[in-house]
Amino acid sequence: MPDVYDRCLADAVFRPFAVDVARRAARLRPSRVVEVAAGTGVATAELLAATPEAHLTATDLNPAMVEAGEERVAAAAWQRADASSLPFDDGVFDLVVCQFGVMFFPDRPAAYSEFRRVLAPSGHVLVNTWDRIDTHGFARVLVEGLERALTGDVPAFLAQVPHGYADPQVVVGDLRGAGLEVESVETVTLEGRAASAADVATGFCTGTPLRGEIEARGDLDETTRLVAAHMTAVLGEGPVSAAMTAHVVQARR
Repeated sequence: MPDVYDRCLADAVFRPFAVDVARRAARLRPSRVVEVAAGTGVATAELLAATPEAHLTATDLNPAMVEAGEERVAAAAWQRADASSLPFDDGVFDLVVCQFGVMFFPDRPAAYSEFRRVLAPSGHVLVNTWDRIDTHGFARVLVEGLERALTGDVPAFLAQVPHGYADPQVVVGDLRGAGLEVESVETVTLEGRAASAADVATGFCTGTPLRGEIEARGDLDETTRLVAAHMTAVLGEGPVSAAMTAHVVQARR
């Protein structure tokens, strides 16, 4: 899954926002940064480029993601870590970054409390989270394809998890509940570009947890083929693009 995720989704879906969050990080002039839920290192690479003087530690709960990240972005210090119980001393970082990871946390208040604990006084947090599915040009068409392919039994993963934390005021409330001061909330729309709609379909259907939900309902290859055909019919042949909207929240200790 990490290989498909990285090959099909990293640049198309995640890199535009990684560039954005890295620019925000650079304005804070951090010296010690920890990235939580770093995946295969899409934002990690952009953070390294934008903050070359900083020491960057990248973490993920999934060992396969950590292994893939180490291969792709070797300049960062990688280790496995649970966001709700970070293996770091108090006050050792001046910036915590989490790109599209907070939606997956089973206990967000606990994770945010950990963010605060590992931050030095006046340290910062940068997180982003997707808006609703209908504001994500790729995800919206993907769900349409799933509805055609799996009539009456569409997986709820995309709506409940990646797009299930779409109210920025809920995010703000959770951060404040952990004792963090929210400094800014910005809704950002950026364009994603992929080599083909089929690549995006393959990435989501076989390179994310959506895969397990599809396999529980039927044939993964056939469903992926049908979804890819629908996405191609809507978005077009060859290189495709789509607007995607997310919320970016900056807080401080």
